[in-house]
Amino acid sequence: MTRSVRRTRRMLQLAGAGAAALISLSACSSSSGDSPAGGSGASGQASGKLSGSVTVFAAASLKESFTTLGKEFEKQHPGTEVSFNFGGSDTLAASITSGAPADVFAAASPKTMAIVTDKKDAVGAPATFVRNRLEIATPPGNPGKVTSLKDLTRSGLKVVLCDRTVPCGAAAQKALDAGGLELTPVSYEQDVKSALTKVELKEADAAVVYRTDVKAAGDKVEGVEFPESAKAVNDYPIALLKNAGNAPAAKAFIALVRSAEGRRVLGEAGFLQP
Repeated sequence: MTRSVRRTRRMLQLAGAGAAALISLSACSSSSGDSPAGGSGASGQASGKLSGSVTVFAAASLKESFTTLGKEFEKQHPGTEVSFNFGGSDTLAASITSGAPADVFAAASPKTMAIVTDKKDAVGAPATFVRNRLEIATPPGNPGKVTSLKDLTRSGLKVVLCDRTVPCGAAAQKALDAGGLELTPVSYEQDVKSALTKVELKEADAAVVYRTDVKAAGDKVEGVEFPESAKAVNDYPIALLKNAGNAPAAKAFIALVRSAEGRRVLGEAGFLQP
């Protein structure tokens, strides 16, 4: 009788263990069944990550600093790619209003940004993120002995300016007007980098460019500051474009430009804070 009771108890213990195993298996199955939802949540989070390409149209004077920020952006957001179109702000603006595909526009003056905003091709109000000041660039050693803006009016001196439709050209004209000076350059260039190249190649004795371009050129040129430049400081606005193909990434790039890291990179390039 005692042996029978023991056998019964043993059978009950085995049955209980089996039931516990079934419950455990059921719980695992239930947990496994829930994983697609959890996975879906993770996927949703992953899908919220930035990816794809961002096309930025930017003033030529931003080339070095924006290239650096583009690499930083790609590093921060694996799977993204930033491509740039650098040039004269007026030319870039005209391309945008003509339908050129772009996500972000960074101009060297509010006037050229207005070409885009007047056509309703930007989203929201553009934000000024830096300012820039003019400087005279000369070949190393300053063979023309240029020490002032007035010196550029000397006979026989070959001077290059940006076209007046380009922000650096408009600023140069404003500085000349402030000094009561008239100047006929040997050529007008379509963007500031082209003007600087003339000096680097020693095809010109001087060019009025931005101080950021003088700094970026290193020992290829020398810079000469002049007081009239204070009358012609350019604000640089940046904007998200209406037809942006990758608006989330474009907004993130603009945020980087305006962040502490962006200010650091742009400041090291010689730009002024707005």
